[in-house]
Amino acid sequence: MILKKIKIPIRFVGETNCYIITDEKQKESIVIDPAGNVDKIIENLENLDSKLKYIYLTHCHADHIMGVNELRQKKGGKVLIHRNGRENLKDRVPILADYIGLPEIYVQEDSIVDEGDTLHIGDLKFEVIFTPGHTNDGTSLYCREKEMLFSGDTLFKGAWGRVDLPTSNFDDIMNSIIKKLLILPDETIVYPGHGKPTRIKDEKPIYLEAKPNID
Repeated sequence: MILKKIKIPIRFVGETNCYIITDEKQKESIVIDPAGNVDKIIENLENLDSKLKYIYLTHCHADHIMGVNELRQKKGGKVLIHRNGRENLKDRVPILADYIGLPEIYVQEDSIVDEGDTLHIGDLKFEVIFTPGHTNDGTSLYCREKEMLFSGDTLFKGAWGRVDLPTSNFDDIMNSIIKKLLILPDETIVYPGHGKPTRIKDEKPIYLEAKPNID
């Protein structure tokens, strides 16, 4: 497995983490949250000589989806989001483009995902975990074999995603973190939508004192 992280600068937000995960044997890839800098994403895919199978959206916010249409047009790949995201992607309010000073965007998903769905990237297997709270369509992707979790804006290093935005809910995000993510193996590496990676065991003793991060 090959993992690449691309930090994409977003005005008024900072940087969004876009991840490219590739099975080097089968030459298949998934791109998580292509927020922009599509040429760099494509350059990585071409250097890996890999076919783009999925474009995975952890949630509907504009600072995670601004590069989707260009990437799909140039490299193909099915756009996936939780079923609640189907309606969110049609509505400018939950997308938040206006709120964070980005151009208006319309993205059409190709398929929806639900809790417990499994995605196969070559020989790699990823489990969809429904983690609402930051948005009502939030999901995380978990690779048990590699002990890796891609948490979107649910769980950060020492913090959780904002819950003062459309479709967000504090109780939901706490339930998502406590009941679904912190029960994963302690050595699981968490790759968030913003900021540095962390580990499940490092978040357990501090999450109740964490302050919301800025998405």
